[in-house]
Amino acid sequence: MLRKVNSLRAVDYWFCLLSAVLLALPFNNGKLLFFSWFGFVPLFFVLEGKSRSKAFLFSYFTGIIFWIGTIYWLVHVTLLGTVLLILYLSLYFGFFGLIIAAHNPKPTTYCLLFIPSLWVALEYSRSHLLTGFPWALLGYSQYLNLPVIQSADIAGVWGISFLIVAVNAAIYLVFGLKKPTLQEARKVIFLAVILLAIVFSYGYFRINLSSQTGSNSYVKQVKLSVVQPNIPQELKWNTRSRALIMQRYFELTDKAVKDNPDLVIWPEAALPVVLEEEPGYYLSLQDYVRKIRRPLLFGSVTLKGNLYYNSALLISGNADLLKQYDKLHLVPFGEYIPFRRFLRFLDTIAPIGDIAGGKDYAIFKFPADFGVLICFEDVFPELARDFVKRGAKFLVNITNDAWFGKTSEACQHLAASVFRAIENRVYLVRSANTGISAFISPLGKIVSLLSDEKGNNIFIQGYKTEEIYIFGRTRSFYNRYGDFLPVGCLLFLIFVIINIPHENKR
Repeated sequence: MLRKVNSLRAVDYWFCLLSAVLLALPFNNGKLLFFSWFGFVPLFFVLEGKSRSKAFLFSYFTGIIFWIGTIYWLVHVTLLGTVLLILYLSLYFGFFGLIIAAHNPKPTTYCLLFIPSLWVALEYSRSHLLTGFPWALLGYSQYLNLPVIQSADIAGVWGISFLIVAVNAAIYLVFGLKKPTLQEARKVIFLAVILLAIVFSYGYFRINLSSQTGSNSYVKQVKLSVVQPNIPQELKWNTRSRALIMQRYFELTDKAVKDNPDLVIWPEAALPVVLEEEPGYYLSLQDYVRKIRRPLLFGSVTLKGNLYYNSALLISGNADLLKQYDKLHLVPFGEYIPFRRFLRFLDTIAPIGDIAGGKDYAIFKFPADFGVLICFEDVFPELARDFVKRGAKFLVNITNDAWFGKTSEACQHLAASVFRAIENRVYLVRSANTGISAFISPLGKIVSLLSDEKGNNIFIQGYKTEEIYIFGRTRSFYNRYGDFLPVGCLLFLIFVIINIPHENKR
């Protein structure tokens, strides 16, 4: 008897491991996106009949394995910080299993909506609590699935997460341990098919509409060049490497300007000094810009008063400073320590900077109105929305992902940019120090990637020039109304928990 119990426990752990791997694979290789659609099913089998405490522990274990397989690259920056972050993020998996075990509603058709609503509410909470970490949202796993992700212009990335979990729930409800009646099974299948049909129909409609109108509806055409210098992180702030870094930027930009771009874009912290502390480097940059007579957008650490900022600056072809944007959403434990007075011991965990947060959304007015998202700001849907609401006609993401080596981090970051383009129906252009630099259309289609002759797009140097289109159309539904879906999911959860009978497990 004991051997049988131990065997069952071993099977539970293996099923949890299987779920974690299936869910993590698409975040390591976007072409494996299909696994997301049934990745939760093994975990659902484990949760069947479990007490609340066991449901939490098994789900928490699944979360730990998932996050290890997804953000393992953070160890290049901080081992202890990575461990603590994984333990924290896995709590959301744990609460997912706990609430399912405690409030699994009947009949099963309610469950089909309850489970994805729960997941979306937890993802949304994770994206805002403790400064927010909206990384590897489930919907991002589909960034290469153009028909499915078009509905993000209505419901945001949350809608894609909802759909994926709903399909997972439908598979389990039909084939799970507690077999539904034929009538219930038909209802579950019908609802799942309707959801998929609506999403795919809308997706193909948007794609076909775009192909029919093409670029005929644009009001302006802009040619942009992005530069990817591939400066290793260990050299970026090495004083003896400054001349080499500037020379590489100049050489790549010399090649880019032959394409006659309207604007050249350098990545985050391109200038290897604090701009105000080493004015000689900024003066040499101004001299260079006057020579090429092209506007330049570049990243730099700047100093105002006694505060340092992670900034993006735009200078004209005459080297006049047109606009500066200071990063609004900083990286906790990377650029600053939250509650620093009480957490000074965390200085030993990660390379903490002394960066201050910006105060204002800055809309750059040349060559067309655009907003800049610095580093991981592009993973926050509300930031991109606010820039577009303030008049940005396209978005630029400048970033430095050199910290994380040749890992899946760069693709995971790119996936978030794809969704910001769709949600707001604008072009998004990325200039990354080590990659991935790309041009993304309002459909979320990756128009072009900066790659070498072998097809590599990270840890290579080069430049890329593309034309993008500025459209005069009205803002998208999501841009206007924002995160209505997570709020609706939360209200639905409250309604179900209060009104629908559920199992009373301890």
